[in-house]
Amino acid sequence: MEKMMNSLKRKLFFRTIIALSFVFIMLSLSSLTCSAADYEDYAPILYFEKEETCYPVDANYHIDYSYLYEISNTNPISQNPTSGEIGGYSSDTYQYYYLDNTQGTVDNEKVISHYQNRNKNQYPETVYYRRYTSGDTTVIQYWMFYAFNKGELNQHEGDWEMVQVVIPATGEKWVGYSQHLSGQQACWDLVEKSDNHIKVYVARGSHANYLRSYSGKLGISSDHVGDNGVVLQPGDYELVDITTQQWLDFRGRWGEVPDDVDQAISDTLFGKIGPEGPKYRVNGDMWDSPLDWGSSLMGVGSTFFLMEWFLYNFITIFLAITALTIAIMLFFIYRRHKKYGLGPRIVSMLYIDTFDIKSIGNILVFVGIIMVLIGLFLPWYGLSYSISGAGLPENVVTDGMVDAIKFDGVNGVEIVIPGVSGQTPIGAFIIPFSLFIGIGIVLLVLSSVGQIFSRKLGYKYLKRGIAVMFPILMIVIFLLMLGTLIPSDVGDTSSGGEEISDIMRSISNSPFGGEKSVTIVESGVSADLTLKWGMGIGGTLLLFGGIIMIIAGVFEVIANKTFFEPKTPFKTKKKWFGRSKEPVMQQTPPYQNQPMPAQTPQTQQQPAEKSETTDDFIFCTECGKKIPKNAEFCPECGKKLK
Repeated sequence: MEKMMNSLKRKLFFRTIIALSFVFIMLSLSSLTCSAADYEDYAPILYFEKEETCYPVDANYHIDYSYLYEISNTNPISQNPTSGEIGGYSSDTYQYYYLDNTQGTVDNEKVISHYQNRNKNQYPETVYYRRYTSGDTTVIQYWMFYAFNKGELNQHEGDWEMVQVVIPATGEKWVGYSQHLSGQQACWDLVEKSDNHIKVYVARGSHANYLRSYSGKLGISSDHVGDNGVVLQPGDYELVDITTQQWLDFRGRWGEVPDDVDQAISDTLFGKIGPEGPKYRVNGDMWDSPLDWGSSLMGVGSTFFLMEWFLYNFITIFLAITALTIAIMLFFIYRRHKKYGLGPRIVSMLYIDTFDIKSIGNILVFVGIIMVLIGLFLPWYGLSYSISGAGLPENVVTDGMVDAIKFDGVNGVEIVIPGVSGQTPIGAFIIPFSLFIGIGIVLLVLSSVGQIFSRKLGYKYLKRGIAVMFPILMIVIFLLMLGTLIPSDVGDTSSGGEEISDIMRSISNSPFGGEKSVTIVESGVSADLTLKWGMGIGGTLLLFGGIIMIIAGVFEVIANKTFFEPKTPFKTKKKWFGRSKEPVMQQTPPYQNQPMPAQTPQTQQQPAEKSETTDDFIFCTECGKKIPKNAEFCPECGKKLK
C-alpha cells in the first residue's frame, strides 16, 4: 500500500513538472510573440517615387568606403575606420569629425553610382528598429540610412530618416514621420497600413517621409512623392536592432564637411553637409525624448490630406474643367450655327473691313494676344544682388550681380540658393501661369465664334485683358504693401536691421524697378550689398498686352455694331399644354412650293408700299423675332435688349 502511494506521488510530481514546463514554454513563446509584435508587426512598407536612386542600406556601407576626418584638418584621422573605432568617438569633442565617402563628393553623383553597384549581399537593404518605453507607453522607431541625399533644396552625403509608432497602454496609437528638420504626426486611424504595417511614402532624393502618396506639395520643401516606383515590403529588407550596432555612439557627421570653417558654416545653413547620427538628430530629441519630439510635430487630419490631394492633382483637375468648358462652348456654338449661322468669317475677331472703331478694336486685340503669348515664356519679375567686402568668406562674395529670385509663367517663383546650381522652385506646387493664360486666350477665340454684336465681344476682350494682367498686378500690390509688413524690431541698428528696413521700403516705393546699395556691418565685418529689382521683358509684355486688350474691348463696346446679318430662325408650331402656338416667323416664303397667285390689274396699279431697310430692324438673339432697332424688350420672349 505504501509502495502504491509512493508511486502515485512520483507520477503526480512528474506530471506537475511537465505541466509547469509546458506552461513556462507557452508563456515564453507568448512573450516572444509579444516582443516580435513590437517591431515586426509594425515594420514599415516603404513606397518610393519612380526616379529614386537610393534606398535604405546597411550603414556599414558608408563606413567601409569613407575616411574619417576632423574639420579644418585635411589629413584623415583614419583611412580605414571601423564600426568599433568610430563608436568610440562619442563625446561632444568629436562633433567636428565626419565620415567622407571617398567615392564622390556632394557636387556629383559618383556616390550614387557606387552605391548602386555595391555588393548587395554584403550591404543589403536595411531598416534599423529600436524599442523605447516610457511609463506604460511603448515607442517603436524605424531608422533608415541612405547613401546620398539628392533633394531639391539640399544635397549631401549620407542621410538618416526615421518613423515611429507610439503604442500607449490605453488610448489610440499614433505615428510620427520625420521630414527634413521637422515632420508630421497623425492618429492611427489616418495612417495607411496593411494589417499593422504602416505605409511610408518616401520623397525622391530627400527621403522625407509622408503619410500619403500625393503629399509633399505644401510648404517650401519641394518634395516629389509617389507610389509609382520601388516598394519595399518588410520581407524585402533586413530588420536590425540599432542598439546592437557599434557605430551608434559616433558623435560626428555621416558625410562630407568642408575643411574651411566659414564654408562649413555656410554649407550647414544650406544643407550641404552630412547629417548627425540617430542619437544626435534634433539635439538628441528624436532619440532621448521620442514622445516629446513626436508631439512637437505638426498634426495632420482629413482636411489637410484633402488639400494635399487637390494640389497634387490640380493640373489634372484644371485640364478636365477646361476640356468640359470647351465642350460646352462648342455645343453652344453648334446651337448658334443652327439658329443664327456663324457668319461669313466664323470668328468675329476677323471682321476687319474699313478703318472704323470696330475694325481698330479687332486689330488691337490681335496685337495684345501676340504680346501676351510672347510674354508667357520670358521672365516676368526678378531680383538680383551683389556682395563685396574685405574679410568676407569666398563663398559669400559674388562676381557681379547674381540672380536671387525669378518669376515667370513656366516655372512660377524660383529662388537661387548660393552654392546650388540652377534655380529652385518655392514649393513643389508650381503654378503654371502660362498654361492658365494660354488656355484663356483659346477660350477667348472660341467665345468669338459666330458672335453677332461687337458690344458683347468687347466685354469679352475687357475680361480677358484684366485676367492676363492679374499675376503682374498681384506682384505689384504685394510689393506696394511690403513697406507696411516690416516688423517693428527690424529697425534695430545693432544687427543691420535699419539697412534691411531701408531696402524693403525702397522696393515698396518703386515696385516696377529700382536699385539700392547699403553697407551692413556685423561683428566688425563690413559688407557692401547692392540689390536690383524690376519687371522682366515677359512681365512688361503681359502688362501692356493686357492693357491693349482692354482698349480693344472699349472700342468694340463703343462701336456697338452688328458684325453680320444673322439668318432668321425657322419656327414651327409648338404645343403648350395641348394648345398650338403660332409660329413667330418663317424662314422661307409661304409660297415656296406652290405657284404664285396671278396678279390682277388692280393689284399692279396699286402703289408699292415703302419697304423696310435692314437698318430699321434687328433680330432678337433669344427667339429670332424681327423687332424694331430701338426696342428695349423683345415682344415675343421678353428678353431685355438694352
